[in-house]
Amino acid sequence: MSKKSTSFRYSLNKNKYLLEPEVERLVYILTSFKDKDARNCTLLWTLLHTGARAQEVLNLRKTDLNIYDRSLLIHGIKGSNDRELPLATWLFTRLEAQAAQMSGDLVFGISYPRLRQIWEHYRPVEKKVHSLRHTFAIQLYKKTRDLRLVQVALGHRNIANTMIYADYIYSQQELRKLIL
Repeated sequence: MSKKSTSFRYSLNKNKYLLEPEVERLVYILTSFKDKDARNCTLLWTLLHTGARAQEVLNLRKTDLNIYDRSLLIHGIKGSNDRELPLATWLFTRLEAQAAQMSGDLVFGISYPRLRQIWEHYRPVEKKVHSLRHTFAIQLYKKTRDLRLVQVALGHRNIANTMIYADYIYSQQELRKLIL
């Protein structure tokens, strides 16, 4: 009896990323609490605007902030590449302020379970915190149509891992053309 080789292909669907109205709701929520809860709002904005994995953001050190070009060095985990991402001035300023408040080397200094609690408090819908990574990737791909750029931004070593975003956007657009 021969064993069949099964290849698992990760499938993206609307339950794994934030839809545009959900992103707008999250931004509204974070903006409403940015002064009362600066650390947690900055943490969630960083996840949304970098596409970094939750643990990659929790591992951020003060030395990962590059003040000269307002960028953030993300140390890849799970076999992904390190990458340096430019940040909007407003987000970089918030990260600098957050880092300045910390006595240790870490920018946020919290655990993953605590991050999950924060996400459950602020999330606009019941989706996982990892949905912010997928949201970033989809938005970047829609804006640029540059799969290689998305690969670099996410730290993927293999372009095949990044293809899920192009495949998903393409299939949604083509189905929309045919059905609507």
